[in-house]
Amino acid sequence: MSDTKQLFKPEDRGFDFGTAVAEAGRCLLCHDAPCSQGCPAGTDPGTFIRKLRLRNVTGAIRTVKENNILGGACGVLCPVARLCEKECAACGIDRPIRIGKLQRFLVEQSWRTDFRVFAGRPRPAGEKRVAVIGAGPAGLSCAAELAKLGIPVTVFEARPEAGGVLRYGVPEFRLPKAFLEGEIADVRSLGVEFRFGKRIPSRAAAEALLGKGFSAVFLGIGLWKASRLEGKPRDVAGLLSSVDFLAALRDGRKVAVGRAVKGRTVAVIGGGSVAIDCARCALRLGAQDVYLLYRRSYAQMPAEEDERQEALLEGVHFLLLNQPVGYLTDPRGGLRGVSLRRTRLGVKDASGRRRPEELTGSDWALEAQVAVEAIGNEPEDGLGLIRADARDCRTAKAGVFAGGDIVRGPDLVVRAVLDGKTAARSIARFLTRGRSPQKAAR
Repeated sequence: MSDTKQLFKPEDRGFDFGTAVAEAGRCLLCHDAPCSQGCPAGTDPGTFIRKLRLRNVTGAIRTVKENNILGGACGVLCPVARLCEKECAACGIDRPIRIGKLQRFLVEQSWRTDFRVFAGRPRPAGEKRVAVIGAGPAGLSCAAELAKLGIPVTVFEARPEAGGVLRYGVPEFRLPKAFLEGEIADVRSLGVEFRFGKRIPSRAAAEALLGKGFSAVFLGIGLWKASRLEGKPRDVAGLLSSVDFLAALRDGRKVAVGRAVKGRTVAVIGGGSVAIDCARCALRLGAQDVYLLYRRSYAQMPAEEDERQEALLEGVHFLLLNQPVGYLTDPRGGLRGVSLRRTRLGVKDASGRRRPEELTGSDWALEAQVAVEAIGNEPEDGLGLIRADARDCRTAKAGVFAGGDIVRGPDLVVRAVLDGKTAARSIARFLTRGRSPQKAAR
């Protein structure tokens, strides 16, 4: 596995300075900047592109990071083709401005030139502290926004490092480790305190922090339990969940997983972005063949079009209109295949997609020694999705706020960032009763 690190190198190194300025020069300088309306987190591409076009690079960087503490990660991971770039006025002339690439360039440029937007800011100080549960996108966004408002924050994270899904659920070839560390360093520079290895086991335990030195609590714990095929065995050697598979590639178990996959046939079950990530990782780990099993058609896959195309070009085999119905095992309990049943598309279901209908008598078996179930994530046992007001992230418990996937269900990183920002401002109002947060924190 000596070449594993090489295989997981970033697939895209982004723009250089000249390319970035030239691309910004294509901007039509729209007065109403529809692209800015297309960003859920309010990163304001209309403003940062205008500044970059005028070569005000530090000003452009400041716009990105002030509006979105994870602006770099969002620039890499956001499905910009259906968000900001979809709204770009240049679409009617040629092609949209490559907003995601420019956003990524600006964040990387800040690190290359050691321009730290938040350097020298006063550390948050005051008697009223906020506990943020979870160091994923929602938690990091909330913590950073609170710190900018002068409110002391402590982030509790069960894992040994910050990042949440960005660290343990996104492959390194998509989001390099060094890139993520730069984003987290920006959060730290605001004076945010982190406590790692601190698992808050239940919602009640989180709420109990209100009586232990914290005046408000934000729940941004994400979804860390993998959904599994209903009624199927789980104690099969070679059968993995997407959560375990992707986390293993980022927490020091990559070599062991590589040994299990190398030279084998791998079946990945699912049609979303996580399934695509798992399939592409399996190829990079040396799998002989990787099959993506999906019960609907190609057009109905939740994964973005560019992700699907990249997987196809890399050699992932798509087996569409096939529903996994069971696993085949050898006498020692190891996986030897996946039982499949062909499907056809029926009427639309609640998701707006046509429902897959199983075809009787169409069962067949795909030989595979490793299978990864990537059919979604759900709250860990005893939690459930949390109800929170979309306008201010308040829950039914006074002083407790929530956002990100634990409220929305599986969703985009940029929407978790939005929830974190929204919650922070709501928490500030709650703590200060409408006064300036900086004054009330004293």
